Amino acid sequence: MFQTSLTDSAAGIPEASQQQWTFNSSSITGRQMEMGPVRLMMWINIGVCLPLTILVICCVCCVVRRDQVPVIYYTNLLISNLIQMCTIIIIVAKPDDHETYMMSFVIYYFGVLASLYFKMCIALERCFFITRPLLDCMRQTRGSMLVCILVWALCVISVPVAAVLRHFLRVFIFILIPVFLFVSCFAATLNALNVASSVPTKEKRRIVATLILLLLNYFLMILPAIIELTFEFHPYYIVRDIVFILFLLSPFMDLILFLFMRKGPTDKLLACLCCCNMDNTAAGHQCD
Repeated sequence: MFQTSLTDSAAGIPEASQQQWTFNSSSITGRQMEMGPVRLMMWINIGVCLPLTILVICCVCCVVRRDQVPVIYYTNLLISNLIQMCTIIIIVAKPDDHETYMMSFVIYYFGVLASLYFKMCIALERCFFITRPLLDCMRQTRGSMLVCILVWALCVISVPVAAVLRHFLRVFIFILIPVFLFVSCFAATLNALNVASSVPTKEKRRIVATLILLLLNYFLMILPAIIELTFEFHPYYIVRDIVFILFLLSPFMDLILFLFMRKGPTDKLLACLCCCNMDNTAAGHQCD
């Protein structure tokens, strides 16, 4: 997704050829790529987030019970993040082979799209847990595996076709689809909280926290990068650096997501936040 931040740093790559693979080809100069904070953040992803992601995948597969969290969706989300970080290694290495360099960006787009759609699956599953508790097709192993296969198939078909035909705007449209779903899931979950008496209060807090984290991840980290890559609203490098650094922080947010979906680690924190919110609301009513 930060391809426009990197393409000018590939020495010897013709500009016309770059434009066939990218939205724009003049975001950041080679010097900024070598010295800028975006490259530093890429190294942090490789050195910190990559091993942590592998560790969390092992933890999810070995420790967490399947009936506690949407394990299959979350595991696939982490696998898609691994794909992104592995291609970042190739991008940072800047291979001399132009085809390898450009292909790494296509694979990166593939990982980004898959990651986004698995977040959408998690949001749907958490929402249905509150609003449609009897509709457990997305929580069953067979149903969740079928959904994951469909997501991978969609990404495998759409991204390479867009790369070959140079129609990345279609990928941009695919990435905009989750906007309505994330907002709808969050709104529907809030409306159904009082009705869902069979769901424990702690579970409700974890579900709401998970949806809020997914919303923040998308609107603060993913969507600004998509808009910047497509339209280049900000001609200043510092603004682009901030946008792409926030985007590169998205895999770290996905690791935090694991804590909000599990029983135990964040229950006390969420309980304290809810109590503070209730106290503030009661104080406001008294003042009125």
